[in-house]
Amino acid sequence: MLRIDKLTKRFGRNVAVDAATLDVDKPCMIGIIGRSGAGKSTLLRMINRLTDATDGRIMVEGRDVTQLRGRDKRAWQADCAMIFQQFNLVPRIDVVSNVLHGTLNRRSTLATMFNLYPMADIHRAIDILDRLGIAEHAPKRAEALSGGQQQRVAIARALMQDPRIILADEPIASLDPMNAQTVMEALRRIHEEDGRTVICNLHTLDTARRYCDRVVGMRDGRIVFDGLPEQLTTGVAREIYGADASFSEAATSTEIDALDATTPLREAKALV
Repeated sequence: MLRIDKLTKRFGRNVAVDAATLDVDKPCMIGIIGRSGAGKSTLLRMINRLTDATDGRIMVEGRDVTQLRGRDKRAWQADCAMIFQQFNLVPRIDVVSNVLHGTLNRRSTLATMFNLYPMADIHRAIDILDRLGIAEHAPKRAEALSGGQQQRVAIARALMQDPRIILADEPIASLDPMNAQTVMEALRRIHEEDGRTVICNLHTLDTARRYCDRVVGMRDGRIVFDGLPEQLTTGVAREIYGADASFSEAATSTEIDALDATTPLREAKALV
């Protein structure tokens, strides 16, 4: 389905991603973890073609995505939707219009200029919002919603593209634990119910273990771990993060019960 073959990105003398290789042979939910600057975001941006690779290939069903240009490149970006940490919504327009922006790649310039949408697309956008539990907010301005609600609008916009792959770059980094859980559960349902591949950059190990079928660890631009969630032990995490024995993943937990003031951090569900 998707093969990343020795994908490399250099910025001058700095190597952001170093010969990353990854095979995805069936729809799954993958969590990519690693410290800030490990190359996680750059890897997703190369997959989506927001950033061009310096070397290597991205192969999808025998087609080299890194070589696509023009209309073919835009078609790939529609088939491989991107969700960002900061939502990237238009704050002063209504929620349903933000969702409908997911159809821009297949609309004419004239229709885009006059904000004209087929009724079928409008109904579909509202159905997607309903699926994500926020249909009642459709007529509101995006800026009136909470962070968690805005991220679900961003997910709805991605679903309007009807992609095979959804890339989520730190989708819960700016959210509180309750909203983070809601967003991750939504992404998990989309994978399970729709059969879409979801690849998320994540900062917390408990989130990767709880929601992902597979976890990839990056360090200094290289993939240093690729395995099942249960294989992500504290020792493996120390290697990924380049940490010493003082490393405690409980301090990064997003589990709501682990963050209760009456619950010691060492009892956090994420610990192994």
